[in-house]
Amino acid sequence: MNGKSVDLGSGPVGKLLFSLALPTITSQIVNMLYNLVDRVYIGHMQPVETVGTLALTGVGVCLPIIMVISAFAALLAMGGAPRASIQEGRGNVSDSEEIMGNCFTMLVITSLVLTVLLQLLKEPLLLTFGASPDTIGYALDYIRIYAMGTLFVQVTLGMNAYITAQGFTTIGMKTVLIGAILNTILDPIFIFGLHMGVRGAATATVVSQAVSALWVLRFLTGDKTKWRLRRQFLRPHAKVVLPCLALGLSPFIMQSTESLIAVCFNASLLKYGGNLAVGTMTVLTSMMQFAMMPLQGLTQGAQPIISFNYGARNADRVRDAFKVLLKTCVGYSLVLWALVQLFPKVFIMIFNSNPALVDYAVRALRIYMGATGIFGIQIACQQTFVALGNAKTSLFLAILRKIVLLIPLIYILPCFFADKAFAVFLAEPVADFLAVLTTACMFRVQFRRSMAALDASDDA
Repeated sequence: MNGKSVDLGSGPVGKLLFSLALPTITSQIVNMLYNLVDRVYIGHMQPVETVGTLALTGVGVCLPIIMVISAFAALLAMGGAPRASIQEGRGNVSDSEEIMGNCFTMLVITSLVLTVLLQLLKEPLLLTFGASPDTIGYALDYIRIYAMGTLFVQVTLGMNAYITAQGFTTIGMKTVLIGAILNTILDPIFIFGLHMGVRGAATATVVSQAVSALWVLRFLTGDKTKWRLRRQFLRPHAKVVLPCLALGLSPFIMQSTESLIAVCFNASLLKYGGNLAVGTMTVLTSMMQFAMMPLQGLTQGAQPIISFNYGARNADRVRDAFKVLLKTCVGYSLVLWALVQLFPKVFIMIFNSNPALVDYAVRALRIYMGATGIFGIQIACQQTFVALGNAKTSLFLAILRKIVLLIPLIYILPCFFADKAFAVFLAEPVADFLAVLTTACMFRVQFRRSMAALDASDDA
């Protein structure tokens, strides 16, 4: 298990960011393949017009639960990893290890609690998330098995962030590559070869995540890591855990509220457009998640640079890292927006070939991703707040976009349009535009203030 860490405090920032971001982007994309591969295979179960479409919709209503599991991993990963990087920048490696050890224990505890709750509440949750009598059976078959692998998902996603935060991005990439490749191999064997259907897709995912989790733990307890997972740091302490939870609330809300938003979207779309509209939303959500992976990979690649140099009080490198991050995120989001608007059918056909769904989803995708071109500003600024340890502002922005703007718009906009189902899809770009405007204004003020404080400390 060879891995080489990079020097976060020296060298050209642009080259360093891309050297960190490339494997991180690859990791993000490949990690998303866990669920995307499942959906691709499930969506093509025969006959596609009945079994394939209903099974895809059934797995689609499981997405909110899957997002909640991932959100709890993000709570302790994105809350702890930047703080650990900041401590390393200040020369306190033992503090970095204590943060990592405390967060690992909290991940394990959270995983066990979630597993029990999901097994007890899975059916009412799925019905709340938009499952219909036609799709509930497929949804239950999938989530019953997937929930049993919660611990593996939490350890893989949560602790891999601490590998990346040290600069071992290649190792972090291998973590998800191992699981995703194994999942891709096992999916057709379990789904079609063993005739397990959606149960086979869930089983393949759990097995693959278990292998990835073992890989992560082996590295973090080995000789190559800079922060080692040590027994004396496993007992959680409030003074260590609570600041991590505060910082992690922003990414937690960003991911966990996807569940609430999915409930709102699916309930409204089921009312106005039926199973076809809900199935379309599954495709759009899958497309959006996959498309946003490079943006998330870029911000995770930038996080160690920004956090380390912020801890080392090197304001110039923090500024340079953010500028490169912003330009890259905006460039990518503009290209993505153009491709979606020009070739929507190409993206939709990846997930389902039902002619009725494809025709319906073409217009819906163009509307739903209408503001994607400027979304790079949102994610670059918001995640930089997290990297700087600014918990309050990052939390506010997460709540603003999802809770304050998007959810009310899902219910308000259909009141003003004849085509109510497509008015529901319109809520996404309207909320994105308003959130980007607010975020850019707040970031301009607060980032300057933070950098001025660093400059002042250097002068002192």
